[in-house]
Amino acid sequence: MFPTVWANHGDDISIQYSGTPALKGDFVRFGYRTIKGILIDGWNALMRYYLNNFVDGTKQDSVDLVQGNYIVSTSRDRAPGLKKEGMEAIAPLFPLVLGVILMGIVFALLSLMQVGNDFWQLPLSILWATMSIVIIKCVLANGRAFCNRPRLNKPTR
Repeated sequence: MFPTVWANHGDDISIQYSGTPALKGDFVRFGYRTIKGILIDGWNALMRYYLNNFVDGTKQDSVDLVQGNYIVSTSRDRAPGLKKEGMEAIAPLFPLVLGVILMGIVFALLSLMQVGNDFWQLPLSILWATMSIVIIKCVLANGRAFCNRPRLNKPTR
């Protein structure tokens, strides 16, 4: 019973900190690794990467604010924020961009499978693949704009 309680406690702490359950929980619970546990750990690792890069910036800001790591400046300009342009305006739509990329890849593969029946599916397949590649290159070239980074000032100590 103790290993299960220990693993559940580890999962709870990990969810608070990283947003996913603890890795290698199957080893703590059963004393050995399972295939299901390895697959779950892979999924949790991918989710941690996504959450860390695209979601957790505001979470880190709130932790910094509560811990006193953020110094509120009274001399800061009180003008409203600048309007975001270009890639900065598109960046919050990352899940939509990721969906368009995946949709383009799926449509390219479906069109490619139909080339034997209809030759005109080949240009469509090339179109979808090209669109996906262009969007991927754009995201990779502007990766910093898509990351949700902490926005609060660092203290001057």
